[in-house]
Amino acid sequence: MYPTLFRMTPDDRVHYTALIKLLQYMGWNWVGILTAWDGSGDEEAQELSKMMSQHGICTEYIFQIQEEFKDDIQRRRILGKSTAKVVIVCGTARGYFFTPSISLILNRITLIVPPSWNKLYTIDENISIAINCSFLFFWPQQMPINVNMYPLGFNVSDCLNDPIMEDIWLYYFHCLSPNEKKNNIFSLVYSFLPEFCTSLIDASSIFAEDTPIPSFAYTAVYVLAKALHEMYYTKKISEHNGFQHRLHKYVRHFYYKNPYGGDIYFNERREVPSDLYLQNFHFFNASIYRFTTISIIKGPDYVPETFINISDPIYWKKGKVTVSRCSNPCIPGTRKKFGSSIHKCCYECVSCPEGEISNISDSENCMKCPDEEWPNEKKDRCVPRLVEFLSYTDTIVVVFSAVSILCCLLTGLILRIFIHYQDTPIVKANNRNLSYLLLVSIMLSFLCVFLFLGHPVDVTCMLRVTSFGVIFSVAVSSLLAKSIMVCIAFKATKPGSPWRKWMGAKLSTFIICVLSLVQVIICVTWLSISPPFQDQDTHSYQGKVIIQCNEGSVIGFYSVLGYMGLLAAVSFIIAFLARTLPDSFNEAKYITFSMLVFCSVWIAMIPAYLSTRGKYMVAVEIFAIIASSSGLLGCIFFPKCYIILFRPDLNTKTFIH
Repeated sequence: MYPTLFRMTPDDRVHYTALIKLLQYMGWNWVGILTAWDGSGDEEAQELSKMMSQHGICTEYIFQIQEEFKDDIQRRRILGKSTAKVVIVCGTARGYFFTPSISLILNRITLIVPPSWNKLYTIDENISIAINCSFLFFWPQQMPINVNMYPLGFNVSDCLNDPIMEDIWLYYFHCLSPNEKKNNIFSLVYSFLPEFCTSLIDASSIFAEDTPIPSFAYTAVYVLAKALHEMYYTKKISEHNGFQHRLHKYVRHFYYKNPYGGDIYFNERREVPSDLYLQNFHFFNASIYRFTTISIIKGPDYVPETFINISDPIYWKKGKVTVSRCSNPCIPGTRKKFGSSIHKCCYECVSCPEGEISNISDSENCMKCPDEEWPNEKKDRCVPRLVEFLSYTDTIVVVFSAVSILCCLLTGLILRIFIHYQDTPIVKANNRNLSYLLLVSIMLSFLCVFLFLGHPVDVTCMLRVTSFGVIFSVAVSSLLAKSIMVCIAFKATKPGSPWRKWMGAKLSTFIICVLSLVQVIICVTWLSISPPFQDQDTHSYQGKVIIQCNEGSVIGFYSVLGYMGLLAAVSFIIAFLARTLPDSFNEAKYITFSMLVFCSVWIAMIPAYLSTRGKYMVAVEIFAIIASSSGLLGCIFFPKCYIILFRPDLNTKTFIH
């Protein structure tokens, strides 16, 4: 709208950005905003509130200060009941009136005042008390005023005709003005009696180098004077045609090398770049006050430098750092839970759900840990999960290993006894080769327990079920062959029986080979299509990774177990039917008991297996293998060993038949 407009400072966006950085640095997200009665801060308040909202800072209220005493009660009600302990002031200082009661309320609030309040030391004592220990943004002086232009000072009488100079003499030097009304106002507001002045006055004290007043007007006049000077001597013309257009070019390209720092020129936004200072104002009394620089916000990016440590009680009204939040910060491990409040700064803190963490304060969402990790107790970081498998360091593994080895040795001992007494009737009865094969199968079944122990890998996972499935199929097939041979032997004793031709080792060998081959085919098919593999279960237990074997094909797994169960059931039925045959030593009775133990163990194992996870599931499998193998060993061979070792008198053909 105004192409020839030049600003002596950057626009308000710089001040807003720096203010938001201060709020974020201090952790203040719940603030109030005051605007002046003259409307000078209304637009600023709306824009600032919008920008703060974009950065997660909420505005509790925007309240316009009315003229003196008009809204004193309302001011006390709003400011007194407010939970915001930080209030941002918008507008110029002349639009504010602070009564002693309001100053008392503001004594509990930290104010942040804009650069337009750069003449703090000229404000009355009530305002100084109200803004004590508050923060002030201001633009530093651009060019020092040349106080040597008038070395002899000024004659007061020559300046009283100028309204601005008249105010300066009246305010700074208490010189009586010809305007009686003005004398009364100044004496009432600033509490002094004007005196008649005639002598020359040294004005240099007004423009001392340590004054916090940015000399923007002085700089602006200098810029225009310099531009006019350059335009006049360059163009060599004095007519006014096109004056504004020509002057614009010289102002646009103005550059002044400032020996005091901060060169003066106009950037692409037609603004004079300048650092922005953040200071803390500390009021001691009407004549003693102090400004402490908290941070310097440098252009062109206007990112605040590191803030100084302002935890010192001297910077704060109550001697401790102000906290201004609608809700306490949510510590890591918790997240925000927003309620019915329209403000996002008002919330509850709830713990993160299981398996999730938050590692920053005031997190709105929790994040899940990777599958290999789990939240720690505080839920503020992910830690490696505990790895669980049936390790050799576990007590139960030591027990299983010891039992398996002892049972394997015992089986080997029984095999050695049977080989030593192989020519005795009780060993020869019902095919001693089947007994040898059964003992070897039982011995291998005890040894296959070790495939279930330790850290599972793909190879052991494939060998686990298939190995004991084939081994038990051979063992149960041997018992089935024994049962069948018992039945055939009884029927073959009758004269002229056709069953005599089935007597011999060939039938039993054929039964074992065929039935075992079916199990081998099932296992090979399973391993070919979808073999078992090592898997990690991260869902069954919190904070644990279960290293286990995945069956791959569930159908293959249950086919192996189902076929083994089918063989056991058939063997049990045939042995049960043959248990009453009139023999002195009827092995079918012992096979019946062994199959009863075998089937009971595996039927009980299935629900226990399905209801457990991790190493306990593997322990159930191992227990079933050891228990069922021990059942076969005990029921079939212990009675025979008892007769061989302790009752040799019964180990005769007469007793056996």
